[in-house]
Amino acid sequence: MQAQLEPFHAIAISRLAHALKAQGRSIIHMEFGQPSTGAPPAAIARAHAVLDDDAMGYWESAPLKQRLARHYHERYGVTVNPERFILTCGASPALVLALNSLFSPGDRVALARPGYVAYRNALKALHLEPVEIACGPEVRYQLTAAALAAVEPAPHAVIIASPANPTGTIIAAEELAAIAEVCRERGIRIISDEIYHGLSYVEPAQTILAYAPEALVVSSFSKYFSMAGWRLGWLLVPEDHIARAQAYCGNLFLTAPSLSQHAALAAFDDLTELDSHLHVYAENRRLLLAALPDLGLRAIAPPDGAFYIYASIAHLTDDSLDFCQRLLNDTGVATAPGIDFDPVDGRHFFRMSFAVSTPQIVDAIARLQPWFAAQAGL
Repeated sequence: MQAQLEPFHAIAISRLAHALKAQGRSIIHMEFGQPSTGAPPAAIARAHAVLDDDAMGYWESAPLKQRLARHYHERYGVTVNPERFILTCGASPALVLALNSLFSPGDRVALARPGYVAYRNALKALHLEPVEIACGPEVRYQLTAAALAAVEPAPHAVIIASPANPTGTIIAAEELAAIAEVCRERGIRIISDEIYHGLSYVEPAQTILAYAPEALVVSSFSKYFSMAGWRLGWLLVPEDHIARAQAYCGNLFLTAPSLSQHAALAAFDDLTELDSHLHVYAENRRLLLAALPDLGLRAIAPPDGAFYIYASIAHLTDDSLDFCQRLLNDTGVATAPGIDFDPVDGRHFFRMSFAVSTPQIVDAIARLQPWFAAQAGL
C-alpha cells in the first residue's frame, strides 16, 4: 500500500512569500531553518581551486572522514573510527539511510511530538510506524527516559534531537545518559539527530555517543557550517553496521558531491568565522525574547540552541496555517505553522527562525508589534 505523507506546509508558506516578493513586497524569510550566511571563505576558496584543477567524479573523501573523527574527539572527547562516517547528500538522506538499513516494514520508531516533520514522513514513506510521544512544556518539549520507558511494547528504535527542531530545546547530559540506559535495557536502537550542534546559547549539546557508543548519529554541514546549499551530511554508524550502511548508501545514493566534500574539509579551517555567526544568532534570540511578551507570546519553548522560537498562539487561533498565511500577507514576515511539527497540538503554535540578519530581526519586530496588537483586539 502506498504511503500517505502530509505536505510540508512551510514550503507552501515560502512559495507564497516568494510570490509576494515578485510583486514587489518586502519579505523577511523566517519560515525555514537555514542560515542567511554563506559558506566560510576557506570553503569557497577551496571550491574555486578544485573547479579549476579537478574534473572530479564519484568519491568519498578519506581526509574529510578523518577530520570529522578529529572533530568528535576535540569537541566531545569521544574516539571514533573514521570509517564509521558515511558521507551523504545532507542529513535527510542520512536519516533515510539509517532507517532503511536497520529496520523492516512495520517496525515501530518512537519520536517526540512536536518534532521535525521529516521524521514522521520518512518513517511513513519507508512503511515504518511512527510512535509519537506527546512532549509538553512540563518536559520542555523533549523526550525523557521515563516517557520512553513507558512505551509498550518497546519500540524498535527512537529518534532523539538535541537541540531540537522546532523548539531549540537541549536534552541535559543526565537525561541523555538515562535515555541511553533505558534503550540498553529495552533493546531500543538510538538515532540521534545532532544537526544543530555548535549552535547553543546555554550549555553545549552533548553527543549521544558519550553515553551510547553504538548509537547512530545524523548530522550535516548545513547549520553550524552554514553550507545548506552544498548538500553534505553524514551518518555515523556502529562498527558492525559499516559494511551494510556502505552497501545501502552506494546503491541508493552513490556518493556525496565531490566539490562539497573538498569545501567542507576546508571549512574546518574557518571555525572562528563560523563561531561569529553564533554571536549574531544570540543577539537575534535576545531581541526576540525581549519583544515576545509585548506581542502576547509568553508561552514559548526554551530556545536553548538551534535558531528557532516555537510559540503558542492558542489565545489567537486554532488554525496555525491560516494564521501564518495571514501574518505573511499582512506583514511580509514568513513563519512556519506548528502543524508541520505536531499534527495534534500544532494548530496552536507557530515557529520563527532567527537565522537571519539582526537588522531583519529588528524590522520583523517592528512589523509584528502592531499586527499582534490588532489580533488581540479582535
